[in-house]
Formats: sequence, structure tokens, C-alpha cells
Amino acid sequence: MSFIIRAARADDVSQLTDLAKQFNLLNLPGNKKIIAEKIARSEASFASELDKTKAEYLFVLEDLEEKLVMGSSLIIAKHGSDDVPHCYFKILKRDHFSKDLGIGFIHQVLRFQLDTDGPTEIGGLLIDKSYRRRPEKLGKQISLGRFVYMGMYPERFESRVLCELTPPLTEEGRSEFWEALGRRFTGLPYQEADGLSQTNKEFIESLFPEEDIYLSLLDSKARLVLGRVGEATKPAQHLLESIGFSYLDEVDPFDGGPHYGAKTANILPIKKGQRVRVAESKEVNFKSLGLIGCYEGEFRAAVSGYEIKEGQVFIPNKTRSILNLDVDQDVFVTPFDYGGKK
Repeated sequence: MSFIIRAARADDVSQLTDLAKQFNLLNLPGNKKIIAEKIARSEASFASELDKTKAEYLFVLEDLEEKLVMGSSLIIAKHGSDDVPHCYFKILKRDHFSKDLGIGFIHQVLRFQLDTDGPTEIGGLLIDKSYRRRPEKLGKQISLGRFVYMGMYPERFESRVLCELTPPLTEEGRSEFWEALGRRFTGLPYQEADGLSQTNKEFIESLFPEEDIYLSLLDSKARLVLGRVGEATKPAQHLLESIGFSYLDEVDPFDGGPHYGAKTANILPIKKGQRVRVAESKEVNFKSLGLIGCYEGEFRAAVSGYEIKEGQVFIPNKTRSILNLDVDQDVFVTPFDYGGKK
């Protein structure tokens, strides 16, 4: 089978909505109207018609034989501005010691933070359930594909990248962390508050406490899930760790999910990527496996064997055909052999 990573198009709306309905992502919900708006914003972003504070890039993974969109991923160019700040809890330690008793304790506390000059954020990672656990590592393809684009156009993104990972939730989709903390300060159920926060942060700033919150005062169920990753999200966590992301000691103020981050220039698909020119492929042993991204026309990328010699890249004719590449065109090439399973 042949798969291609490309920019989402207006005619993807129905298939992408069907894909999103399999899951429950706030930044890519299974709502046709919202998906259409996301695609329109993405098309404007790829065309450089939006500034960084509004730009979002939506990528899809297409099965070319079935003509089916079966994966997606998203880049939010800047998450956190004066209009809509990025909010989170920083996890800190505070020492308490009693001289009289000769004992002390190290307490973990949550400190509410707002960032009006936020990082680039990645999200929207979906793979059709019927395509999971395939040998082509399709989740890895669509996840790393967006870093190819970031490596090609670093000026469009911030110097650091954030990923908010999903924590364990109850079978009903409820957050024990929110029930123990957020609901007590806002009176709102988890799903409503998290959805509202996508466009309105005022209620969080106004109602959340400014003082440190001691974790020892929270319900044990809330403490148990804080900073942890849900089972379904662990493959994504492992992949991020393998390319340079690490836990930031920050959690989402709604569900306590961990925030992972990295400096953009240090993310391995970006750091190890290079711009090279396509050469005529003759008697070449394609020993390496990589992601090939095209500069000309619509963004598109694919996993392929390749060989680089003296600033030129040799790739199979099939890959050139899939990506609509000609000899002497420039491409971005980065290895695909990072850790992580999907």
C-alpha cells in the first residue's frame, strides 16, 4: 500500500469528520462545521495569510489505494497570546521543617501560571482504528510528518514546542483531578469547562486560586492521575521522548495531564533533517529509511528509502511518482528510525 502525508484540503471534510468521530479530541472534534473551519484556517496558514498567533496547520495521512483519509495531526503555531493566554499548573516543591519537633516535610504544590508569549503546540493526532498496529507505523508517520514541515519552515514557529498529553480518565470520560479541584472553583463539569477554555480563558483567570495548592490536600484519586499518561496515549509519549521531548513538571489545569516540551531546534526530525536536491536514481542501494518532504506546490511527504551523496538525494521512482517529484527539485530529508511504537 502507498501512503502520503499532506496538507488537509476542503474536500477532506467528510472523511476527516468521520475519523474524528472515532475519538474525542477537543482540538479536533467530530463536528463537520468545526472541521470545515479548521481546514479553512489551515489552508490560509499554509498560504501564509495568517500571522503566527492565528495560524494552525492541519495534516492528513491518506491511503492512496483506497483514497481514504485515515490519519491526522495538527500544529498550532503559537499557543498563548495576550488575547488567549496559555494556562497551566507548575509543579513545585516546598520544604517545611519544625525545629521543636526535629522533623520536616517536602510538599509538592501546584502554582497557577499564565503565558501570553506561548510556544508552538502539537495535537490532533488520530489514526483510524482499523489501520492501527500496521508494519508501516502509520501513527509514527503522521506524527513525525509535521516536524518535517517545521524543519522546512522554522520561521513560522516558536523556538519551543509543547504537547499536552491525555491523562487517565474514567469510563465516563470524567477527570478525577478536575472533580477534586477545578469543579470546586468553577462549578462547571469537566467537558464543559475544557471545551469553553479553547476560546475563553477569562473564567479560569478569575476563578482559579492565585495561591499555591498543596497536593496533600487533594483527594487520593486526583493525586494518583496527576501528571500521568493514559494507556491509549503512551505510544505517543514514548515517541515524543525518543525524539527529544521531556516532561516539563507542568500539568493541564483541567485534567492534570502532563505537558511535554522541547526546544524546536533540538527535536530530532528537525535537527537531523537537511535540504537536498533530487538526483536521477540509477543503481543505488536505498539503505536508509526516511521522511521526504516537498518544497514545491502543496506540502506533501512520504516515508521512503533514500541515499544521500554530495548534497544530492536518490529516492525510488515510486516515491518520486507519489510525491510528484522531478529531478533537480529540492526536498527535506530526515531519518525515520527513531524509537517509539504505534
